[in-house]
Amino acid sequence: MPRITFIDFSGASHEVEARTGGTIMEAAIEAMVPGIEGDCGGNCICATCHVYVDPAWLGRLPDPEGDEEAMIEYTSEPEDNSRLTCQLTVTDELDGMVVRVPETQY
Repeated sequence: MPRITFIDFSGASHEVEARTGGTIMEAAIEAMVPGIEGDCGGNCICATCHVYVDPAWLGRLPDPEGDEEAMIEYTSEPEDNSRLTCQLTVTDELDGMVVRVPETQY
């Protein structure tokens, strides 16, 4: 199972196993990663699963499109490496990926 490392705003690291074919958000919620709320259940309508993807991993992800692009603009501090974890499907190639959780989702 691929492992994803979430680094919360305080700097604490949370390494979680993520089910291939699921979303990174689902893995974070199941592991109770602090700061990932997923209020809309993965429907891309709330942006409470926002993270900053480590630049080394951005090239392995599809570009954000449509609803995700629009919702990223509603995050508290959007950056070039902002993504919504509900829109990121776990693949074996993402094993070891690192993401940072923002201070707040609002």
